[in-house]
Amino acid sequence: MKDKVIAICPGSFDPVTYGHLDIITRASKMFYKVIVVVAGNVTKNCSFTPEERVEMIEKCVSELSNVSVEHYEGLLADYAASVGATAIIKGLRAMSDFEYEFQMALTNKKLNPNVETLFLTTAAENMYLSSSMVKQIAFMGGDISSFVPEVIRQDIINRIRK
Repeated sequence: MKDKVIAICPGSFDPVTYGHLDIITRASKMFYKVIVVVAGNVTKNCSFTPEERVEMIEKCVSELSNVSVEHYEGLLADYAASVGATAIIKGLRAMSDFEYEFQMALTNKKLNPNVETLFLTTAAENMYLSSSMVKQIAFMGGDISSFVPEVIRQDIINRIRK
């Protein structure tokens, strides 16, 4: 672990899944501090408010002492500068994720030359897992217990099955 390096782990997390938590947990072992950033994304129609997503993630990462969770609506490069972060951590499930994430990494580097984007590949058991998939399964009455932690499972079911 590099001395005092702050990393941010951004995403919409609508809702947070075991795949997200795997990336967050692994990042927490590599960096002094990890800030999970519930980022605003105008292209996504979220099921949960930013505040609800922050609360769900906080429940799931409560045992990770060097991880905090915040909501931010502006440019990620600006947020990184404001908190002194020098790393952005992004999880990749498949090659299809890479093209978009690579473009974002180059853009963030142009906007903030002090930040580097690091890609972590997902664990094999989470390659297919997405928040959209979890919501679809929950909506159809399926069992989401192998996709999200128990501490937030009922919150998801209650919202999605309305």
